[in-house]
Amino acid sequence: MQGTVDGFSYGAVTPVAAYLMACLGGALGLRCIVRTLSNNKQSSKPGWLALGAVSIGCGIWTMHFIAMIGFQVEETRLSYDVGLTVLSLLVAIAVVGIGVFIVGYGGSGRMLAVAGIVTGLGVAAMHYLGMAAIQMAGSIRYALGTVALSIVIAVVAATAALWAAVSIRGFMTSLGASLVMGVAVSGMHYTGMAAVSVHLHDTTGGAQGGDSPLSLLLPMLMGPVIFLVLAGAIVMFDPLLVTGDGDEGRPASRRSRATAGSDAEPSTPRTGSLFEGFEGSEEPPSGGRPRGQYEASKSAYEW
Repeated sequence: MQGTVDGFSYGAVTPVAAYLMACLGGALGLRCIVRTLSNNKQSSKPGWLALGAVSIGCGIWTMHFIAMIGFQVEETRLSYDVGLTVLSLLVAIAVVGIGVFIVGYGGSGRMLAVAGIVTGLGVAAMHYLGMAAIQMAGSIRYALGTVALSIVIAVVAATAALWAAVSIRGFMTSLGASLVMGVAVSGMHYTGMAAVSVHLHDTTGGAQGGDSPLSLLLPMLMGPVIFLVLAGAIVMFDPLLVTGDGDEGRPASRRSRATAGSDAEPSTPRTGSLFEGFEGSEEPPSGGRPRGQYEASKSAYEW
């Protein structure tokens, strides 16, 4: 028997909230990557890249499961396997981290494409692993063509996000990139959900054991949400992360010139004269002018 699937049981609340979380994670992650690219201190780079990877991973994972709160099958009750749900979060962070570290340590051109593919496949893996955590009195089936389209969207979205991280420096442009990234991640999710159909085993009961989506997902979502809030606080207290500007973001040549200019001794005004070669001489320069005219001219040209 075919189940009746409803992906928007709470109306627009869950899609909008999910989109905002995807944008928040993307914005924080992009700013952290920009911080490493504009800072020459190698000792701090792994920490910033790790913070960026966890921020993006948590944003994507939180987006997925907020959206899944609105997913219901009318004929059966849903629950979630805790182990697979947590594993999907770890997969999202780990695979996004691979792409972020490739970009952070000089990935460009072909390596950027590789990082985008790896990250996009990781996002898709997180999505379908999270779907595998659903427990019900039935089974989920997928339309392969739509699944393939969702994976393509995930890869394109990930590549675009990583490209933005290495190409965009200003705060407002990064914010715009994170909004686009949120659209792409949400689009990937709902494209994947459009591929879902449910075949019910029976209609006499729900899934045995486990918790309801709200009772399980809401407490689990609190951890990643709190982390994103703390990451946002770190970003807001670092001016370079907010603006993308600062001395560390300037090219080395300009920075060295500025430093040299600030450390140099202040210049001393010249007090010599155009006639200093003749000082101490009793005879005026050639030309036959009387010494009085010579001295007057000398005084007029001193500086």
